[in-house]
Amino acid sequence: METSWSVKASTLAIIILVIVSAFWHPAIAKAQSLKSLKNTFILMQTKKMNETPENLEKLEIKPRNKVLRSNVETLKIEIDVKQLAQIKKARKKALELERKKAEEAKKQAEAKAKAEAKKQADAKVAELTKESLSYDELVNKLNRSLNSTLKGQGEKFAKYAIELGIDPYLAVAIVLHETGCKWNCSSLLKQCNNVGGMKGSPGCNGGSYKAFSSLDEGISAFMNNLYKNYYAKGLTTPETIGPKYAASSTWASKIRAYMQEIEAN
Repeated sequence: METSWSVKASTLAIIILVIVSAFWHPAIAKAQSLKSLKNTFILMQTKKMNETPENLEKLEIKPRNKVLRSNVETLKIEIDVKQLAQIKKARKKALELERKKAEEAKKQAEAKAKAEAKKQADAKVAELTKESLSYDELVNKLNRSLNSTLKGQGEKFAKYAIELGIDPYLAVAIVLHETGCKWNCSSLLKQCNNVGGMKGSPGCNGGSYKAFSSLDEGISAFMNNLYKNYYAKGLTTPETIGPKYAASSTWASKIRAYMQEIEAN
């Protein structure tokens, strides 16, 4: 019985010695120390941040070194500047694209409006001349009859004729008869831009025929006079216009002859 207790006591002593030796071994002691420090740090951080140890991995790690922290801010600024430059470039490109689209839309609208205006002008020309003529063809035909100072002015007569609803052949025929521009325009037209032999003031060289400051003004005044004082009152042919426009009884027949020449030209 005593031998048994003696063996047990010896065994217990050996176990205690092993445990004590193991606990104080340098490597083991170091590991225990690090573990203890880690646990202490975790507990401190947990208490400070009021978080659980599982959430410690979410903590933001900031550089403690001032130089390193400064470099991080500089890098951020450089990135922001590059992003801003890219945004500006993209915005500029978008604005340029919108500008080009707007210009293209404007051009298309203008082209459409021009085509529609030409279509209407062609229809008006056919109505006034009783011929299948386009506006451009009418202009060319009038130009072939106009010479001297009025050379190349056919489009102006065509334009006013369409706007006012006047027979362009009749209008140009009166001009040719009154000014001689079939060959060489009269001094009244050359000096005072009077294309239809209109009277009024200021007088050309002090006379009874009116002077105009430009050829465009003279053509406009003639066409508007023909509309206001004749067409608007139902006088739309050489025969009805003649008695009021000129004293000559042969005026209408001469105008009719000019009309036929212009039409055939």
